[in-house]
Amino acid sequence: MSLKEEHEANIIESKKNNKKNFIIIFAVLLIVLLGANLYYNYQLREEKDFIESELNLSKNTIDELTNELDEKIAEVEELGGDVEDLRNAKEELEEEKRKLQSASDYTYRQLKEARKIIAGHKELLKQKDKEIAKLKEVNETLHEENVQLKEDKNKLNKSISDLNDKQSELNSKIKTASRLQAEKITLFAINEKGKEREGDVWRKRHTFKIKTQFGIADNKVAPIEIKEILLRIVDTNTNQVIFDVAKGSGTFMLDGEEEFYTAKQEILFDNSGQEITFLYDKGTEFDRGNYKIELYTDGYLMGVKSFTIK
Repeated sequence: MSLKEEHEANIIESKKNNKKNFIIIFAVLLIVLLGANLYYNYQLREEKDFIESELNLSKNTIDELTNELDEKIAEVEELGGDVEDLRNAKEELEEEKRKLQSASDYTYRQLKEARKIIAGHKELLKQKDKEIAKLKEVNETLHEENVQLKEDKNKLNKSISDLNDKQSELNSKIKTASRLQAEKITLFAINEKGKEREGDVWRKRHTFKIKTQFGIADNKVAPIEIKEILLRIVDTNTNQVIFDVAKGSGTFMLDGEEEFYTAKQEILFDNSGQEITFLYDKGTEFDRGNYKIELYTDGYLMGVKSFTIK
């Protein structure tokens, strides 16, 4: 083989080797590109899965925080605290949740912003826990003070009640002690001619009129005042009161019941031992039987005296 032929053969062999090397290099580059593409897609899938997982976690965290905010709002309101910032925080969380639910392609930046909002609200809840603890402490103190005030009020009311009871008891005793008593009750029968007979037993013809005289016992407790003295002549056989409106009879209240009286007069009680006289002119003779004279003032009995007509 000549040198020329040998040179041409070497050139052909060299081209074959270059082509073979190119194919190998191309194949290697293609494999590298395919591998890089697969790795990139894998990384994208991993990132997407991670973001989706974090989004779900963020949504659940927001739900938990929203529920906790509702509890805190109710608790703070019950304790009398301010819940405006808690309501604002709840609205902000609900808005963030709406963004998360409507987002089709969420980014790391948006996820980071959501985490920041969630972290801020967690910190707010921690601060509220401290405020709630203080509010509870204040409320407990106020409750204890209120209990003490109620106890003091109850003691004061009891003292006032006891004083009122004692005052009522004293007033009752004074009222009882101030009752006037008729003493030395003396009866006179007067016939049609005007002749008087003292006693308590008379014949029918002697009783055209009945005169009653009595004194009022000394009573230092009773006030000096106008008194209305009522006289009742009661027929004990029939338990009927001698009654005649034309002669000054009327009615008064006695133990809650309306009763008749025979005669009345007003006096100024001055605790001077004054003597009172009632003269009742029946206009006819009294029937035979037993009678009694009853004297009243202010709804209580001052004295009583019986007599008999034969």
